[in-house]
Amino acid sequence: MEISKIQKDRIIDYLKEGKRMDGRKQDEYREMEVKTGISNKADGSCAVKFGKTEVYAGVKLEIGTPYPDSPDSGNLSVSAELGPIASSDFELGPPRINAIELGRIIDRGIRESKFIDLKKLCIKEKEKVWTVYIDLYAINDDGNLLDVAGLAALIAIANAKMPVYNEKEEKIEHEWTKESLPVNKENLGFNITLHKIGDKLVVDPTIEEEKVSDYRVSFAVGDDGDGGARITSIQKGKEGAISDEEMDKLLELLENKWKEIFPKVLKYVWK
Repeated sequence: MEISKIQKDRIIDYLKEGKRMDGRKQDEYREMEVKTGISNKADGSCAVKFGKTEVYAGVKLEIGTPYPDSPDSGNLSVSAELGPIASSDFELGPPRINAIELGRIIDRGIRESKFIDLKKLCIKEKEKVWTVYIDLYAINDDGNLLDVAGLAALIAIANAKMPVYNEKEEKIEHEWTKESLPVNKENLGFNITLHKIGDKLVVDPTIEEEKVSDYRVSFAVGDDGDGGARITSIQKGKEGAISDEEMDKLLELLENKWKEIFPKVLKYVWK
């Protein structure tokens, strides 16, 4: 989708007046909607919407071999599917760079936060572990897929149940235990992505705002234990450069939005 110079100028001019095209303030999120248990095949699943942007997430556990550098830990794999159903910008076929990037950013945020206790997913050291597969499906892209998909992955993980493993026959049964996927609740973290448009920083951009932004910075952030934000990973996107002054403003906005959003995310994750 191409954005004309007239439309870009209009978006920037509105932001100078402290407004956005959809009526929100520059630091205001769209309405969030969360539905869990949307799949009876996945071990954990949910749908998340921010305005018109919607992503489905599914968690599936399989038996695999551990990585050589972590012989006593389970594995984690995050993949994203961005198809024409979500946007005319996406195409059918193998994952392209935007899908690969989205999956890797969310994977890094989950992995570095230590939210999943991978040590507890070891069945037999060096030989057999659980592998956690997280599949993300974009249903509609109206901007900010990173935050929507990241929250969907987080909630699906938190609500996932361990499947029954028949140790004698070394296979997974088609049923679930009452045991949840092992997580460290104190390490819960989620994505907050900020964009610079003109001389303003915005949260939860629409697709039009994303198209005209100079850069984006996606933070994976959780609780530091003292009531503050704990950053576990950062990923910058697009070509614009970040000045020292802008980084200070980014971190200030991040802290403010985290304090606002964290209680809501907790409610969604553990409901």
